[in-house]
Amino acid sequence: MDYRGRSGWMSILPQPDGLKRLGRKILDSALPGSCLLCTADSPSALLCPACSSDLPLLAGTVWPVCADQTTHGERCGACLQSPPHFDRSIALYRYEFPADRMIHALKYGHQLAVAAWSAARLAERIGDQPYDLIVPLPLHPERLRQRGFNQSAEIAGRLGRLLNIPVDRCHVVRIRATPPQADLPHKARHKNVRGAFECRTDFSGQHLLLIDDVMTTGATASECAQVLKLHGAASVTSAVIARALKH
Repeated sequence: MDYRGRSGWMSILPQPDGLKRLGRKILDSALPGSCLLCTADSPSALLCPACSSDLPLLAGTVWPVCADQTTHGERCGACLQSPPHFDRSIALYRYEFPADRMIHALKYGHQLAVAAWSAARLAERIGDQPYDLIVPLPLHPERLRQRGFNQSAEIAGRLGRLLNIPVDRCHVVRIRATPPQADLPHKARHKNVRGAFECRTDFSGQHLLLIDDVMTTGATASECAQVLKLHGAASVTSAVIARALKH
């Protein structure tokens, strides 16, 4: 399959049961026309104005490759020691309250409205930057059966429609059922995902947008980006709803 068309160049924390229960409680209490987070009246938006203003924007001096905040926007220590295989990162928020609750509502409460809302925010950020193809970070089939859907694919599909960019859900697959990254110390995460992905097409010369929900160390996105580049991708940009900062 050939997606060539446009050319150009162009951030998971531990998930304790308490957070999962809170995410479900939020969903159970949220009625149509109410804010997802506080249940106040919000007839035309996912969040009420107050909760929307509480979202922790990722602002200030950010190293653009991994979207980690540094003193002057300089390269972060992790990228100095082990540069990731992706070229750039786009992150909307810090992985803090209430952005973390929204992501839990999506992943564990099947609140797909969060995927649509997040895609719209990402589309605003990305604008007319020329990507050839959007690739959602794949789940292993076993994890997909357990969850029932891939949150990254839900975001990617909506984002593709908004930006008029094709989405490839088929040719990048997860071939190893690895333990959840959130259960591992940071230093073990790169080893955990090594060899976890397989690419089944040629991406020669294409500029790819890799979609996930959260980035912490960037190990998963980097491993997937390496596979994409081994199959010809000219560049890979990682785009997420939220970035867990290291400090």
